[in-house]
Amino acid sequence: MEACDLESAVSEQRRELVASRTLDSDADYAFQLQMLEAMSASLSSSPTSAPGPPPAPADGGAGPVGDDNGDGRSLATALMLEEMEKYALERQDREHCEAEFRRMREDLDRRVHDLRFAAEIVGIPEEEWQNYGDFYHKPFEAGCSSSAASSSSSASASGECFRVHVKGLVSEEWIKDEKVVVAGLGVAVCDFKDNVIIEVKKPLINDVLVSDLEAEIEALVQGLHAAVCLDLKRVNVLIGDNRLYNYVRGIQLPGQSKIAAPLNEATMLQKKLTYFGATLVGPNDTKYAYKLARDAIVSQISWPEETNHGKSLKETCVICFENSSVTEMFSVDECLHRYCFSCMKRHVEAKLLEGVIIKCPHDGCNSEVKIDSCGGLLEPNIISIMSQRMKEASVPVTERIYCPYPRCSTLMSKQEVLEYSRSAFVGAEHSGARKCMKCQFFFCIDCKVPWHYNMSCNEYRMSNPIATAGDAKLKTLASKSMWRECVKCKNLVELAEGCYHITCRCGHEFCYICGAKWKNKKATCSCPIWDERNIIRDGRQRYIGKAGWYGNAAFISN
Repeated sequence: MEACDLESAVSEQRRELVASRTLDSDADYAFQLQMLEAMSASLSSSPTSAPGPPPAPADGGAGPVGDDNGDGRSLATALMLEEMEKYALERQDREHCEAEFRRMREDLDRRVHDLRFAAEIVGIPEEEWQNYGDFYHKPFEAGCSSSAASSSSSASASGECFRVHVKGLVSEEWIKDEKVVVAGLGVAVCDFKDNVIIEVKKPLINDVLVSDLEAEIEALVQGLHAAVCLDLKRVNVLIGDNRLYNYVRGIQLPGQSKIAAPLNEATMLQKKLTYFGATLVGPNDTKYAYKLARDAIVSQISWPEETNHGKSLKETCVICFENSSVTEMFSVDECLHRYCFSCMKRHVEAKLLEGVIIKCPHDGCNSEVKIDSCGGLLEPNIISIMSQRMKEASVPVTERIYCPYPRCSTLMSKQEVLEYSRSAFVGAEHSGARKCMKCQFFFCIDCKVPWHYNMSCNEYRMSNPIATAGDAKLKTLASKSMWRECVKCKNLVELAEGCYHITCRCGHEFCYICGAKWKNKKATCSCPIWDERNIIRDGRQRYIGKAGWYGNAAFISN
């Protein structure tokens, strides 16, 4: 049946139902009037009854009185009309979705047309373009790349291979004081240039989907549905789950009936495509879909709550278990785990004091917290320290070099400052002269002082045994506190507790008493291994970095 014929039949049936309900209402009203007239006549003929006005029919005579069959017919008619209205709304929504998909498809075809025409123009020789460039034109005609013409050489998106990112997630979250398991999926359909065309994020019912694999399969089905609705013919799906990839490629057959049905649905959708490919990718390659799936999960764990400023969405922080506004929740860029600003600020500051790279506080998550995302969370001085810590962590200990000028003190690696200095100083590699990448002043990488012109390093050390008063104070403090200097990286080490076998953060092992090197986990000296006063339960060594010349700040890290 054609769409117009179906719509005409539905409209005719709706008119008949309305007319039937009106007819029933009129018949019931006439019956009520007859009953009232008979009751009035009976009362007037009875001598014992007091005269009085007849009772008015209830609701103006619109409803039946004592007619069960009439009630049943009216209820059935009302239900049928309600179903007809629902059908009309669903049909209207479906037509709207189809029109939107047609518009998106036309935009895709126009994009392909423009890219191909641009490629043709680039390939035109310069002389030909100068003579005939004004006459080159190829306007896009809407509808010229329909399904029937997709096999031709027209500029249709059907000939391009599109990428579909899919991701299903199942996560344990807190809603107020209750721990719940929520699931969500994300789908991102991208064109051949990896530009996002359409995004799908959908929460999943926990009673039906409770495992990561089932969520991944449902994400695949939704991704293929979106591709079919867009009338895409060539699709490559990016899958981040190894089990799903094996099922899709036919390497492994599903043993559970629970996942067999959605996998069969995915197989049926694949048959509607002229080409279907599947690629197993890492977590970073599904970033589009992963974010959408996390958004679907977050939408399930937030709830509205009345505040002084109106309704606000609330969310529970899994660290402090306090209910905070969703606008006051910090989201880690890579993993999208969320915590309140207060807890995240304390976490970042604690990790900065420890001198380690700041990672997501979620158990087992190794995602790093980006500096750019902490702008509204931390003070500017804390962000500066965080940048310095992250740069220090990225440069090996033996490769670190600080600018000796006290107003600069920029951290650099020896290799990068050497490459930077070669263009400004002839023979920099052999002379030891380096140029700071920030302040642009020269310094000696061997002596860690400003560049000593017309003097060798030995001559400078002989004439300046202690370069600055700050160095003299540091040496006095190190001698008084019995700190030991690592001969490899020149860092000063303070023994807080534990044995005298020291493993420096640069990897060098030595004796804390005399500084002798350890070889193959054995001492090369006769010094005692430990002192009972230093042996405690949790042994740690605290490293104190050697202060640079001209008073560079020392650092302490566990």
